[in-house]
Amino acid sequence: MRLGGRIAAAIEILEDIAARHRPVADALKDWGLSHRFAGSGDRAAIGNIVYDVLRRKRSLGWRMEDDSVRALVFAAVLDGLDMDVKELATKLDGDRFAPDMPSADDLAAFRTRDLSTAPGAVRADVPDWLAAHFEAAFGEGWTDEAAALSARPPLDMRVNTLKVDREKLVKALAPFAAEPSPLSPHGLRIAPIEGAGRHPNVQVEAAFQKGWFEIQDEGSQIVSLLAGARPGQQVLDFCAGAGGKSLALAANMENTGQIHAYDSDRQRLAPIHDRLKRAEARNVQIHAPRDDLADLVGKMDLVLVDAPCTGTGTWRRRPDAKWRLSDRQLDKRMAEQDAVFDQAARFVKPGGHLVYITCSLLPPENEARVAAFLDRQGDTFKVADATAAWDTALPEAPKAFQAKPLGGGTALTLTPRTSGTDGFFFAMLEQA
Repeated sequence: MRLGGRIAAAIEILEDIAARHRPVADALKDWGLSHRFAGSGDRAAIGNIVYDVLRRKRSLGWRMEDDSVRALVFAAVLDGLDMDVKELATKLDGDRFAPDMPSADDLAAFRTRDLSTAPGAVRADVPDWLAAHFEAAFGEGWTDEAAALSARPPLDMRVNTLKVDREKLVKALAPFAAEPSPLSPHGLRIAPIEGAGRHPNVQVEAAFQKGWFEIQDEGSQIVSLLAGARPGQQVLDFCAGAGGKSLALAANMENTGQIHAYDSDRQRLAPIHDRLKRAEARNVQIHAPRDDLADLVGKMDLVLVDAPCTGTGTWRRRPDAKWRLSDRQLDKRMAEQDAVFDQAARFVKPGGHLVYITCSLLPPENEARVAAFLDRQGDTFKVADATAAWDTALPEAPKAFQAKPLGGGTALTLTPRTSGTDGFFFAMLEQA
């Protein structure tokens, strides 16, 4: 396909998403199935345009002075492919599939309009109602922090140290320019996509099939390390989902002790079986939603709560989610977080630790939920110093986080701008 056809396809897909209120991944998949003539390179390039629009549609629309889908797509192409207007017009000349370009005046405004003069929520590329939450989280620099969630993400992988070391995996993935990640001692990173490119499908590589690595954002790797699981311990991963953190904990514990992987949703838990087998993680016991966990109450050295959340920290990878998020959904997530917090606390033994993690950057889901939990629990738990946990788990890594005092201790926040990772909140509580 020529560029004009790719632009037309991106417009079609974005209009489908808007009309049917469906996830971007589903819309892209369906378009590919109904347009089988499009090669993998075409689908990747179209996907880049669609995702770029969804990541930055407010700032693109403001610069274009037009927030129609067609205007947004042309703006994303100009930025994403680093083209000037004349070059783009030349490429589209004679392409019968190319939509009409925006007017010369609109395109001139796009290149000259100063985004620094736009309202904060526009610069941040977030819905207006979320601006106050980001400002509460980050203060004066909130627009830069939020805007960093609109960049293209890298492809991060975690080395499975039960099978291989990082140096060996770097050599195995040399054709893809995978390099050690900046913070995690077990991480590898392939740089963000440029232009119309695409990330390699590393899951078809022999190294993946042999269980040498998992796809996992560096931030997720870091909070798994900060949890401090040690060989021989008893650990409960209370919201295990597909098992990403259970797998990381198993490696950190050197396949000793016992990890109990539980989730209230059987469908979310389903992928963990194949992942554990491939990784040869033998110290993980899976508990289905209806399993009785009574025997574990008060016996766990560590309980990990990777709480259900709005996922604001993952917007680089799931940008459509930020435009679907509502204050009602936020309230629902907060209620769920309180519930799992209280349920999980029962399993911590005296002197044990309860770790609370979200992939959200919104204070109501993070600091506020920890404070509310402490109010309900009285003196049963206290917040530990998460910066000390960083020094223990990542002694050679720069302190690429934001620390905030909380409940007599400190909590940490990772962000794309500060840490180069997805957004994560981490707090560790100690049982009295």
